[in-house]
Amino acid sequence: MNLMQSDGKVRRIILLTLGWEELPKSVSVYGAAPELRMREPVPGVLLQTDGGWVLLDTGFNTALVRDPALARRFYPTVEYRPVLPGPGEPIEESLHEIGVDIDDIHAVALSHLHHDHAGGLKLFAGKVPVHAQRRELEYGLANHPEPERHAIARIDFDDPNIDWQLAEGEAEIAPGITAIPTYGHTVGHQSFMVELDESVGGGGFVFAFDAADLTENIEQELAIGGFIDVDPHETVEPIRKLKRLAAEKGYQLIPGHDPHVWPEMTKHFHDRFGPVPPKADHH
Repeated sequence: MNLMQSDGKVRRIILLTLGWEELPKSVSVYGAAPELRMREPVPGVLLQTDGGWVLLDTGFNTALVRDPALARRFYPTVEYRPVLPGPGEPIEESLHEIGVDIDDIHAVALSHLHHDHAGGLKLFAGKVPVHAQRRELEYGLANHPEPERHAIARIDFDDPNIDWQLAEGEAEIAPGITAIPTYGHTVGHQSFMVELDESVGGGGFVFAFDAADLTENIEQELAIGGFIDVDPHETVEPIRKLKRLAAEKGYQLIPGHDPHVWPEMTKHFHDRFGPVPPKADHH
């Protein structure tokens, strides 16, 4: 075993691609030319802690994509197209591929309630705590059609069996995992800072999720194209906040939906940490 001192933080980062979305670039970069289209990965982040695995975000609700009537109801425009990676549940398929049992996930945290982030909650209702910002859930559960017009589908999260753990601002989800409020994209959007255990070399990363979809949102401080109840240019301040945090800590800031960065970082973490050891080795 590694003799380096453990400080009880995150021991492994695995990036999941829980699908893709085909959409206008203007959804990610405010004011982008209307004809520009992108195919963006749908992110999930799996983090190994002493207490078990923590999952950040849950991808699509597959039923709403696969059932024709539900798809017409929840994805009415041809502008936006959800794409699932396989025939089953993307989370289950991803976990199977990397050798992690879904029952080993002991907590879920959501960046926000959009349908490409909260759709897999049905797999965890009644099983594990789900962390979110209180204001995000209150907005999502408002008895009003407006949230759905902003791609927040109540069917994904209005479940009395979900064990909500609601924060008001910055919150520790687990040792080494901190939720950072970055409101704007949605009223209660949060990004995450992940700090690695000394036993695996320390350091850390900041995951912007939808506070910054693409590298250019970060590097050029470009407003994002999706926002609720704010002026688009107000979405730049959360990006600057994350950049300051990352700079102070010396951590890399990872955008939420970048089609180049996500696969590159997926490989980077796989190379850094190697495959998940089989269960028998977990002593």
